[in-house]
Amino acid sequence: MSTKDFVEKDYYKVLGVPKDATEAEIKKAYRKLAREFHPDANKGDASAEERFKEISEANDILGDAKKRKEYDEARALFGNGGFRPGPGGAGGSFNFDLGDLFGGTQPGAGGAGGFGGGLGDVFGGLFNRGAGPGAGTRTQPRRGQDIESEVTLSFTEAVDGATVPLRMSSQAPCKACSGTGDKNGTPRVCPTCVGTGQVSRGSGGGFSLTDPCADCKGRGLIAETPCDVCKGSGRARSSRTMQVRIPAGVSDGQRIRLRGKGAPGERGGPGGDLYVVVHVDSHPVFGRKDDNLTVTVPVTFAEAALGADIKVPTLNGPSVTLKLPPGTPNGRTMRARGKGAVRKDGTRGDLLVTVEVAVPTELSDKAREALEMYREAMGSQDLRSALFESAKGA
Repeated sequence: MSTKDFVEKDYYKVLGVPKDATEAEIKKAYRKLAREFHPDANKGDASAEERFKEISEANDILGDAKKRKEYDEARALFGNGGFRPGPGGAGGSFNFDLGDLFGGTQPGAGGAGGFGGGLGDVFGGLFNRGAGPGAGTRTQPRRGQDIESEVTLSFTEAVDGATVPLRMSSQAPCKACSGTGDKNGTPRVCPTCVGTGQVSRGSGGGFSLTDPCADCKGRGLIAETPCDVCKGSGRARSSRTMQVRIPAGVSDGQRIRLRGKGAPGERGGPGGDLYVVVHVDSHPVFGRKDDNLTVTVPVTFAEAALGADIKVPTLNGPSVTLKLPPGTPNGRTMRARGKGAVRKDGTRGDLLVTVEVAVPTELSDKAREALEMYREAMGSQDLRSALFESAKGA
């Protein structure tokens, strides 16, 4: 991403959120748009793929507190299209047109989230007073692009962790020319920038601006015989499959960052990052609440009234026995410690067991007779009398 893009792109507009949006609002907007425009859901749709990249780039900036702060500050500084030093600067005050200040893509830029050094690169070239030819134009490594992928796990895999294969496509050094851009593998050093990939130009008043070299497009090399595959760029589309470990206890919608596992860098630059959005399938028996698992267990009226020892299933483990005290009401939740999801520190949460008193829909003659005797033994209790009294007094 160029510094110009970093300043001029309205990432809030891309995600459709206000500038004071909370982290949760940004995450919600991103997830909705990412599902709508994901390449897997829009096979062969180039516009959807481009929109997905734009959405991912916006989320990478606004979803990171540090990057968002830098972005907001840069937008505030250059939002009016000009640079205005405060009092005491040379000449008191002066303006620069953004087109002159950010004249092209910074060669050190990476993928989404890589600012090519941020505003420091811009000011480093802007205030390079008295520097000789080529000063401040060292060839800089290029960071690889960030890649985003999605994976769907079963409920059990999410709780216990899993290693899953991910097939990813990204820009990588062209295999046909070994990343040189030249069909014969013998590119020549660009005579314009002398291999630095950048050129300096004066802007008056002792200032010097640094731009990517137009002749070699910032690579520092020129292919005498451009490669048929990459057309001289040295980069080509590459697909690879890698095994990714998803940590235990991951939750639905969680976004995992794997540093350096994205697209390979260029000229010795670091690889980009891989972002994996996790989706978790539901389970027919168990639910989840933070680090705890939940389960609803039916019990008979006799067990609830008289008390009982009941067996409860656990996820991928032996059952546990819970002691149901006499007079247990419907809906009471009991706790089986250490039978829940794995926490970050390796310990486990609890299994929350909710009791549901089952009412029989059919009765045998003997059971009906026993219930009639029970009702007679309890007398003419009116459990709803207090309810009516409270309703009248309210």
